[in-house]
Amino acid sequence: MQEILNIAAYKFVGIADSAELREHLRARTHALALKGTILLAPEGINLFLAGEKEKVHAFLAELRADPRFADLEAKESWSQAQPFRRMLVKLKREIIRMDHPAIQPAAGRAPGVDAPTLKRWLDQGHDDAGKPVALLDTRNAFEVDHGTFDGAIDWRIGKFTEFPKALSQHAGDLAGKTVVSFCTGGIRCEKAAILMREAGLADVLQLEGGILKYFEQVGGAHYHGECFVFDGRESLAPDLSARSNRASARASEDPDLALKN
Repeated sequence: MQEILNIAAYKFVGIADSAELREHLRARTHALALKGTILLAPEGINLFLAGEKEKVHAFLAELRADPRFADLEAKESWSQAQPFRRMLVKLKREIIRMDHPAIQPAAGRAPGVDAPTLKRWLDQGHDDAGKPVALLDTRNAFEVDHGTFDGAIDWRIGKFTEFPKALSQHAGDLAGKTVVSFCTGGIRCEKAAILMREAGLADVLQLEGGILKYFEQVGGAHYHGECFVFDGRESLAPDLSARSNRASARASEDPDLALKN
């Protein structure tokens, strides 16, 4: 029986009281016996949490009572055991590091495409305007090796801070296509889409909610393999079940890795 609810969520929103908010979230997650990681930065919040369903939902309800997080969307999946060893709430410069200060998602999001629409485009071989669709995987190379969309573009980056350089080298390959950037849960492809649009690529969209939301809404159509996740489950199948019971040493050694949404 699967008893542990796992949630992944993020939001780009201005946060001026990170230190105070950190202490509050520390206290609440401890009181609710939740484990995982929360990152806070001036640009927003990023979290992966796991615990009993009622307690996870109680935490989300409290968090959404803050007007800044009222529309925070969480992606849910289940596991038989707690995939995190501890609870950390950390302050960072960015909730997902890109080292590109001009990119400010809280000031305005890039347009997105939802999972059912993307599936329909992939089924028909083009978008609704008849343009070819280029799926761009913004994740690290070892994540891509666990699974990705059929025909997806993979620039073999080793970390997300390498994405801007990769874009400068390969932007010409995306011209004339509708580019859909994607990642695990949406946070990296959101920043990537903004950067691409600022670089002059007009038809760029982000996959809303990333691979996990795609799995949740339409299953594994046009996707092969699994989706790597940075916790003890290691990877998820398109039905959001854990394919491995092995603990992820990488996530255990560096809790920030659990936040690669």
